[in-house]
Amino acid sequence: MTEREYNQCVSLYADNVYRFILKNLGHDADAQDVVQGAFEKMWVNRQSVDNERCKSYLFTVAYNQMIDHIRKNKRIILRDEFKAETKVYDRQQHDTKKVLNEALNKLSDVQKSLVMLKDYEGYSYQEIGEITGLNESQVKVYLHRARLLLKQYIVRPENVI
Repeated sequence: MTEREYNQCVSLYADNVYRFILKNLGHDADAQDVVQGAFEKMWVNRQSVDNERCKSYLFTVAYNQMIDHIRKNKRIILRDEFKAETKVYDRQQHDTKKVLNEALNKLSDVQKSLVMLKDYEGYSYQEIGEITGLNESQVKVYLHRARLLLKQYIVRPENVI
């Protein structure tokens, strides 16, 4: 990959990668750090990156760096999670975006990433497999299970949209 091809790849895919990472992490500064790290790694390895596969390479690197970032910063506070689940909500109006985000946050990191890549970004099962390192049938199964969990969460009486 030449410098020109690298710059073209940046201009074509930077927004898509950033949007994907931001939706998964939910924090602007962290998303910027992950995306910058992915582009930096692509720059360092540009001699071995095929220009035809730069998009797949970029998303794969960004996905892996996002997973590393999540693992480093994971803090689990079970008490707060249990409190949130036992609360009774008496809401008259439902915020669809909020309910969907809450449902997405209930998924595991892998499931959330698969839903984001397929349903928000529109990638094929094969492309998602290349990005995440899963085979195509695993992607389909994990995505199906994630969608079932989303459905179960969204149709709860307190979350009905």
